[in-house]
Amino acid sequence: MRESTNQSIKPVTTKVNEKGNLEIGGCDLVELAEKYGTPLYVLDEVTIRSICKDYKDAFSSYPKINMMYASKALCTLATSAILSKEGFGFDVVSAGEIYTVYKSGAPMEKVLFNGNNKSFDELNLALDLGVGRFSVDNFLELSLLNEIAKSKNKTADILLRITPGIECHTHEYIQTGHLDSKFGFDLTQIDEAVDLILNEYTNLKLHGLHAHIGSQIFETKVYHDEIEILVKELARLDEKFSLKLDEINIGGGLGVKYTEKDLPPSTFEIADVIIKSLNASIEKYKIDPPTLFIEPGRSIISTAGVTLYTIGSSKQVPKGKKYIAVDGGMADNPRPSMYRAEYFAQIANKPETAAAEDVTIAGRYCESGDVLIDNIKLPLIEEGDILCVFNTGAYNYSMASNYNRVQKPQMVLVNNSQSDIIVMRETLEDLISHDVVPDRLKY
Repeated sequence: MRESTNQSIKPVTTKVNEKGNLEIGGCDLVELAEKYGTPLYVLDEVTIRSICKDYKDAFSSYPKINMMYASKALCTLATSAILSKEGFGFDVVSAGEIYTVYKSGAPMEKVLFNGNNKSFDELNLALDLGVGRFSVDNFLELSLLNEIAKSKNKTADILLRITPGIECHTHEYIQTGHLDSKFGFDLTQIDEAVDLILNEYTNLKLHGLHAHIGSQIFETKVYHDEIEILVKELARLDEKFSLKLDEINIGGGLGVKYTEKDLPPSTFEIADVIIKSLNASIEKYKIDPPTLFIEPGRSIISTAGVTLYTIGSSKQVPKGKKYIAVDGGMADNPRPSMYRAEYFAQIANKPETAAAEDVTIAGRYCESGDVLIDNIKLPLIEEGDILCVFNTGAYNYSMASNYNRVQKPQMVLVNNSQSDIIVMRETLEDLISHDVVPDRLKY
């Protein structure tokens, strides 16, 4: 089976250049750090396009396929524009993601609005901007969306998100398909929802079912099980309601390789399982082939990203760890402190120097748990060295905060030896721009 880009720790253009520094997208990482400052998010455009091609090639044998990028992984104007030009639609979960995709110029009919507690304002915006699908999560949303659509004399095209009762072996915080989940209709609630849509909520048009089973998935059988449940439900609903639904959305969730011990399947492996399972279920339950939606997020963007830090102070604990501090940490990458996510890193200005000591990479924030990498073997480190942490394209910038009132980093896109700013570094003025001092407190 062919390998795919999500199975690499580093961006596909990574190499050591003639100066002995790490290079990505034809750009020297040490020079990028000098030019733009650190912390710095760096995205490799070739890697993004490479995984998009992997997905398109892997699923090319199934004729009715909609590729939807899960925007929560990383949502910017530039990344949305790239993915749109690669033919992807977008799975969005907020007004901010909807508006970003809209302003990027992406066609809104290829956007699906997902989420378990969409607000009136968000649903209103989505209808006004022409979002193509709503993945409806609960009974309240059914009623609210119908009411808003009716007030605009529109019909909202929807999928029902269901909880299939499948647990994948991933961190409990990123499991979404098991029965005890905040997401989706329980299987026992589907008939009631369908009855309401057919007989009462006449401004909603149901096209199919949506399920999502989790994130950072390394198993493939879970996709087989999910598809079996969805197709069986399509057949059952047709038999009970004479309702021929023609779309299923199986979510995303394919894992990536953060460290050498991670062994995610390739896009080609999961495509093989998904397409074979879908064709078998179609034959078994005697339905017409539905349009298949998939929603990769992490596996599209994570490998393309690295984060650069400048190394500062160090501390050797007597008979204990040696801590190396960098100028970022849990505010620009909260994943290690949230669920013990692990990363691989190199010193960008001496990537070929032999590893000499075990160190722990600590952040600069006022929390004992602000540790980016616990125990990694690196060359002897000096103040001012540039640390490159790999596979930070997903859920780093999108989950970043201003903890300790620190500005969020800049982001640059690299390609063909050119670097372009796609997210500006926040300024001190940005930090206070939304603060308001009541008149009674002013001097």
